[in-house]
Amino acid sequence: MKRINLTLITLFFLCQTLFAQEQAVLKVLAIGNSFSEDAIENYLYDLAKTSNKKMVIGNLYIGGASLELHVKNATDDKESYSYRKTNIDGSKSSTKNTSISQAIKDEDWDYISLQQASPYSGQYDVIMKNLPNLVDYVNKLKPSKTKIIYHQTWAYQQNSEHKGFANYERNQGIMYKSIADATQKINKSKVFTFVVPAGTAVQNARTSSIGDKYTRDGYHLQLDYGRFTAACTWYEMLFHVDVRKNDYRPEKVTELQAKIAKEAAHRAVKKPFKVSEIKL
Repeated sequence: MKRINLTLITLFFLCQTLFAQEQAVLKVLAIGNSFSEDAIENYLYDLAKTSNKKMVIGNLYIGGASLELHVKNATDDKESYSYRKTNIDGSKSSTKNTSISQAIKDEDWDYISLQQASPYSGQYDVIMKNLPNLVDYVNKLKPSKTKIIYHQTWAYQQNSEHKGFANYERNQGIMYKSIADATQKINKSKVFTFVVPAGTAVQNARTSSIGDKYTRDGYHLQLDYGRFTAACTWYEMLFHVDVRKNDYRPEKVTELQAKIAKEAAHRAVKKPFKVSEIKL
């Protein structure tokens, strides 16, 4: 009888564990701009849903927002963000006039992501003028379980007319290397749990048959396969699973484009600061 009872107890706790795992919800908040919009507001939720993973995604949005602006807004507790949220059921909401502190307190986030504005994304000294202050601010407000991560953004298209491209001699290769070097230093600091290498994923994908067609205006990601490539990178980093085994493909993305996106993302996760050629 005791052996039967022990078996039942073991089964009970096993079922509880499996139920808890099934119900677990991963929650991620980005303190960002249009580049975090490109990366996490589109397709990331769908990738997770396809593999039976639940997510809540938040993005504190100000177009072109730099770390310097985020620090100023944090210091003054300014309600100046558009707080875009993808809820657990996939529905989307947008709340105007939100502060960083309000968004942090809105959920028990698993991850909070920080990033630099694209013109300065490869300028380590500029990044470090404000990044430590933003980290300190977030650490004071976040739940103890919440981990801080860093979003590595992408280099501009080679023919981009963005004025910030001048910071890198209007050369995509120089811009990418600067971003990779800066984020590698940030990663080595151990302040962040990990870096999401979206910039390397995009650069990987540019070596494929698609070529240098990953932006819609020279710097924002192409709406379909471009955004999907970034989302695939986030998915693999957040869930620690091979995105190539995920069957999800956006309606407007071809099978080849999806395969390139997933391969580029997977290789970026394996080598976050170095380009890997995609022969597809």
